[in-house]
Order: sequence, then C-alpha cells, then structure tokens
Amino acid sequence: MSVRGISHVTFVVADLERTARLLCEGLGAREVYDSAGREHSLSREKFFVLGDAWLVAMEGAPLAERSYRHVAFAVDGADLPRYRQRLQALGVEILPGRGRIEGEGASLYFHDHDNHLFELHAGTLDERLAAYAFADAVRVIARAD
Repeated sequence: MSVRGISHVTFVVADLERTARLLCEGLGAREVYDSAGREHSLSREKFFVLGDAWLVAMEGAPLAERSYRHVAFAVDGADLPRYRQRLQALGVEILPGRGRIEGEGASLYFHDHDNHLFELHAGTLDERLAAYAFADAVRVIARAD
C-alpha cells in the first residue's frame, strides 16, 4: 500500500471564467469539464489538465490574504519569458523572484486574482539538493578560513 502521487489540486475562485483564461491562455491548460448547473460538489467547478496535472477551479470566496503557500509547475527555463508575457497580458501580478543560489533553477512567481501563489520552476529536486549541498559545503569552508 502506498500513495502514488497527487490526484488533483483544487483552487477556490471568485470568477471561474477569469481563472479558466489564466489556466488556458496563460499556462496552456486544457479545460475538460464544466459542471454548469450540474453541481456534483460544493459549487460550480471546472476541471483542467495542465501537463500531467488535474486542476480544479471551484466557485467560492477567494483567499482573504496572500502567503508563500504555492503550487509550482515544472517548465523549461527558456519558456519563462514567454510565460511572463502571456501572464502579464492577462493582468496577473508577476512577483520579483526570491533570492536564489546558483544551480537551483530559475522561477517565475505570480498571484492570480484570488490570492493564490503559483510558481513556474525550471529545475528538478535533484538539482536543488545538489545546489544546496554545494552551498552548504562552501559555507563550511568559508567558516574554516
């Protein structure tokens, strides 16, 4: 018995159509379902496929405040400028990136209109761990001097 992975991620949003534009036009998702009057869950919802991920947008009250809690999607680093343009065209707030150490991969952070934080990340877990291990080793050497 073991967990195989993430089944889906649900975002509660004030405007399903606006979120659909963000996911489809901004990120390249494909809309595969709209409950539109056939609510089987708590409220109207839309399903999307983005890469291998099943995303759900459900109508409801948006997040009251922003935080660093986020979902990160894997992308090719060369595509980050194009994503930035597409998202800016949709009125999405692009954030300044956080400080990075060399080797952990580039990212583009943005908030949607409902205060969800997303990250488009060009890097892998193995690359991040190797970068952190290198940075830790450099710190140890620097302290020894």
